[in-house]
Amino acid sequence: MAPPHPPPVPTSVLIVEDEPELLHRFSAALLAEERLHLIAAVSSGAAALAVLSSSTPDVVLLDLGLPDVDGIVVIRHVMRHCPDCDVLVVTMFGDDDHVFAALEAGATGYLLKDVGPERIAAGIQELRGGGAPISPSIARRVLARMRTPAPAGAPSGPAAPASILTPREIELLKLTAKGLSFDKVGELLGISPHTVVAHVKKIYRKLAVHSRTEAVYEATQLGLL
Repeated sequence: MAPPHPPPVPTSVLIVEDEPELLHRFSAALLAEERLHLIAAVSSGAAALAVLSSSTPDVVLLDLGLPDVDGIVVIRHVMRHCPDCDVLVVTMFGDDDHVFAALEAGATGYLLKDVGPERIAAGIQELRGGGAPISPSIARRVLARMRTPAPAGAPSGPAAPASILTPREIELLKLTAKGLSFDKVGELLGISPHTVVAHVKKIYRKLAVHSRTEAVYEATQLGLL
């Protein structure tokens, strides 16, 4: 008789939120999920940086409007010190400046605070599965920015597209474009599904997209596929 499979390792999460009520609600939502492990819930950027100096969470749930440190600074710190970590922004700021600054800094998801705590927990699971949870109104804004034509006189076509993605990333994207699961892609490339997810996140960031479909479309437009 085959030994039972070990239970999956819970996703570790750091919450950074300065509103006490929301900090409590988000913490309660995570504690109710056995697949999630809350390592800390803090109310300032300084406290978040202190936690990150000794811990490496899988996900940082981050408000941008912190009382001491700009949330964008926290995102950049996370990307430098734990690049495999996902940052899920949960904020009241839905304007272009905050949205695109957060995404360019490395955030993998962006939800507005009008979502319920259960959506937050689901969004964290979505992140770890390779997705990019984003509020519908924010997604529309991102797509609108992608469709905005270049200013008159700007060079047409991509600049040095070969430098955007590595050969390995292009190979991986071609396989995912066929609809293969991350497990299958990992099997074909001889890498773990976790490594596949890490590569996919880097591809999303480089192409400034938030889903597999958008990544395939953008790479095709750039002549990479």
